[in-house]
Amino acid sequence: MKLLAIETSTMLGGVAIMDGDALITESRLNVKVTHSERLMTGIGYALAQSSLKIEDIDVFAVAIGPGSFTGLRVGLSTVKGLVYATGKRLVSVPTLEAFAWNMPFSGYDVCPLLDARKKEVYAGIFRWADDGFVRVMSEQAIKIDALTSSITGPTIFLGEGALIYKDVIKANLGAKAFFASPQHMVPSPANTAYLGMKKAAAGEFEEPTALAPMYLRKSEAEMKKGA
Repeated sequence: MKLLAIETSTMLGGVAIMDGDALITESRLNVKVTHSERLMTGIGYALAQSSLKIEDIDVFAVAIGPGSFTGLRVGLSTVKGLVYATGKRLVSVPTLEAFAWNMPFSGYDVCPLLDARKKEVYAGIFRWADDGFVRVMSEQAIKIDALTSSITGPTIFLGEGALIYKDVIKANLGAKAFFASPQHMVPSPANTAYLGMKKAAAGEFEEPTALAPMYLRKSEAEMKKGA
């Protein structure tokens, strides 16, 4: 089974392709312009590097959020278009869960943090158990002080939010706070592909028309409209 995964939750997006248990390509896209201008080019490049055509893909996977409102919309609309065009199946993967897989087998809890603006982060806390991560704290938008006040044990922090609030985290948690190295500080399209493949193997497919991004809160435009 061949699977193509799209990760557009942050400014560093990407595409990965797996064939069964093997990762055959992964590419990263710095999308400071926009995801929409570069994503299809990235997909085409990944396919070419794998000597595949879009028709060869059996399943598509998408990181469903939380993350950038624009990035998530573009990623989901792109993957839905590919699903409709090819008639293939779709799986979704929670962004922060996939992000935690940057630290498999960790003896410490893993806390990916994305910048949610308004002095909040998108956060989740994950703990390794047996052969995967379990949620200690479900994904939510939260103030950094409220997050750190709930943490009692050693924790590894990942992501742009960890960089933004590193000093605060250190001040609040001291020796209990650990920070990933730069290559592990960004979401991995390969992790999205890996978890997507597991969901596909279990038959956990999505209905494309019903699938929506995991935003966790309303966008600024929606909040202004409701004001």
